[in-house]
Amino acid sequence: MATDWVRRKFLAMAAFGAAPGIQRMPGQALARPDVFSVTKFGAAGDGVRLDTRGIQATIDACARSGGGTVYFPPGRFVSGTIYLRSNITLYFDPGAVLLGSSELSHYPVSVPAFRSYTDNYTDKSLIYGEKLERISVKGSGVIDGQGGSFEGPYKLRPYLFRLVECRDVSIQDVTLKDSAMWGLHLLACDGADVRGISIHSRVNKNNDGIDVDCCQRVRISDCEISSGDDAIVLKSTADRPCRNITISNCVLSSACNAIKMGTESNGGFQNITISNCSIYDTRLSGIALEIVDGGILDQVIVSGITIQKVGAPIFIRLGNRARPFRQGDPQPGIGTLRRVLITGVLATGASRIGCALAGLPNHPIEGLTLDNLRLTFEGGGTREDAGREIPEYPNKYPEHSMFGVLPAYGFYCRHVKDLCLSNIALELEAPDERPALVFDNVENLRVFEARFSRLARSEQPVVLHHVSDARLANH
Repeated sequence: MATDWVRRKFLAMAAFGAAPGIQRMPGQALARPDVFSVTKFGAAGDGVRLDTRGIQATIDACARSGGGTVYFPPGRFVSGTIYLRSNITLYFDPGAVLLGSSELSHYPVSVPAFRSYTDNYTDKSLIYGEKLERISVKGSGVIDGQGGSFEGPYKLRPYLFRLVECRDVSIQDVTLKDSAMWGLHLLACDGADVRGISIHSRVNKNNDGIDVDCCQRVRISDCEISSGDDAIVLKSTADRPCRNITISNCVLSSACNAIKMGTESNGGFQNITISNCSIYDTRLSGIALEIVDGGILDQVIVSGITIQKVGAPIFIRLGNRARPFRQGDPQPGIGTLRRVLITGVLATGASRIGCALAGLPNHPIEGLTLDNLRLTFEGGGTREDAGREIPEYPNKYPEHSMFGVLPAYGFYCRHVKDLCLSNIALELEAPDERPALVFDNVENLRVFEARFSRLARSEQPVVLHHVSDARLANH
């Protein structure tokens, strides 16, 4: 008993800056909220009994008291869906594990008021919150969805953690593990700080790490993610943009893309910065920027990225899948992709496909600058590859391999306006008969200080087709 008392007092000090011994009294409630242990409300934590009722009772009691900390001591707490409340902190002690039940019936349907294309995905979650304020999840424990227990389409696989239209969210230090679907989904949230968390999820389909969807004022930093689908992905599955978002100091590995915007782009992406991230063992793209369902991508900066073993270090696509986010709505028009700066990228182990920067006829990517890049590709391209005619594929699902092996071993740039490449070095691991750079239907092109591999066998390192107002110097 004494040990439990000391632990609870320590947590109160650590989380809220309170001194031990202070009692909850009028006027002091905000200074030191109470700590509510889930074991005091009937949760067993034995890894066998279903603790949903006890955990929910703890959360509700904490909320009724005005808010505070819901404490998970060491143990294995099996649960179905739990519903968060405003002014609540979930604190997971080291050794505490929240285990998602393997029974789908323990996950009731939760349909948010905010309608988006995710209505077509799952309506179930292990942890769920909607229209809440000042909520946080902290500690060194684990939230394990046991996602390998679920089979079938979206509706039969719950999210691990979903927050909808919430404000002032903080998620720190915890480990998210083995979701049946997406790991952390933030939908239409305003003000979120995701810091120092680990996500390891490769046990099922659609195992995204973090999905930031129609949100604003979001910071993601110091996270480590190994995911079966996109590691960190920005989406806009409704007509509200993702904007004012930073991603920094993360270590990422993915069976799909490491950092991605899209494919759902209805609301667009505005004022985004991505910096100081390490990417490794990623099957598709390190950085993928995609506008294919309408929307505007505007003012995006990517800087200080290292990449080892990737399909393509960079992939940028303005396409026209044109999928409305509500059934019965008209198709959105072709979107806009403009004002993007990518600088300071060092990549090795890229596949032989190359990097595509591709807009559409009469709808170019605009204002794209690539600076200070050092990229090494597998090589092995042939003269036949160099002479390929590349279809437009306006409505094809966007991936770095969508066009097949590209006519350039470095960058294939088509339908781009105001394009600048400066201080770039494109290396090869094996001889390649393709040029390093191919530009097709590009207006206002600038290439400065470009260096190419000695293993390149093409007579022309740079090929221009239908290019106007071009300046190439010191390459």
